[in-house]
Amino acid sequence: MAEVKLLGAWGSPFSCRVEMALKLKGVEYEYIEQDLANKSPLLLKYNPIHKKVPVLLHNGKTIAESLVILEYIDETWKSNPILPEDPYDKAMARFWAKFIDEKCMPAIWQIMWSKENEREKAIEEALQHLKTLENELKDKTFFGGETIGLVDIAANFIGFWLGAAQEATGMELVNKERFPVLCKWIDEYVNCSVVKENLPPRDKLIAFLRARLSASSWKY
Repeated sequence: MAEVKLLGAWGSPFSCRVEMALKLKGVEYEYIEQDLANKSPLLLKYNPIHKKVPVLLHNGKTIAESLVILEYIDETWKSNPILPEDPYDKAMARFWAKFIDEKCMPAIWQIMWSKENEREKAIEEALQHLKTLENELKDKTFFGGETIGLVDIAANFIGFWLGAAQEATGMELVNKERFPVLCKWIDEYVNCSVVKENLPPRDKLIAFLRARLSASSWKY
């Protein structure tokens, strides 16, 4: 049997992505929790460049960066594919996954960590990116169609972490009036068993975010 280990952190959406993919594929693995405030020799050994989670260890080989790991998992374990077979559809899935990582997530984090006088601009940018993402979803159940795919897994931050962040801050970025299609996707997503089983405890995540915000004297 292949030896699979995952170095992750309980509150990391990036670690959670990899856990979802492994569970979706039915791959048994050992999970090794990492303290990102006090990085372990194991993490520094296996990800010396970025020094971040997640890191996948498979038969002694090391793979870092969550989107790279997701593609590796999909190519290594063929059951329940998360990427389409068609080359164009596959390219589009990669495009939207990168859009989430490079546009949506940084814009949302910017709202949380920006100064008050910069926040309005950050909110406007985040709303624009989320509307673009919603337009891509259209009338599909998931970004992957009828089943969860790469883009859905990549969007776990929007599906779960964003709601916790909204509750922690008292800020409402996404609601049914503003984003009806995206909110419908969020409901379907968090109630999908493979997603629900791999999400961190909501109350614990909200408390963690509030503590971080309090330490930074955040005001809304």
